[in-house]
Amino acid sequence: EKHAGPFGDGVTPDGDKNGNKQLTEDIPFRTVEVMPEFPGGMKALAEFIKSNLRYPAAAREDGIEGRVYITFIVNAQGEIESAKVARGIGGGCDKEALRVVNAMPRWKPGKQNGHAVKVYYTLPISFRLE
Repeated sequence: EKHAGPFGDGVTPDGDKNGNKQLTEDIPFRTVEVMPEFPGGMKALAEFIKSNLRYPAAAREDGIEGRVYITFIVNAQGEIESAKVARGIGGGCDKEALRVVNAMPRWKPGKQNGHAVKVYYTLPISFRLE
């Protein structure tokens, strides 16, 4: 009969007996070997934002310009999760930037050790009055 020693069974909470870390689906990475990518790359991403972003009337009237930073997670399936405003400028721009991020198509997921994983991503969205 096998008894656990005074300090448990030797299985560490974040790995197996040999200390091998398990690739946990749940914890998003901040940096990975292959970062997530918008389909078609950065140029396509800029085009998507440009064609979908609507300047909020209130911001236009108040002359609000600047960058809204949206943080989100690109999950292992390439879907956008948990998008939120990291830094906003007000005037409805924050909400609009969030709307556009949530409307994005699936990305190519980020990879670590050859596996698709969740990755944190921060995207600045610029509001410029013409």
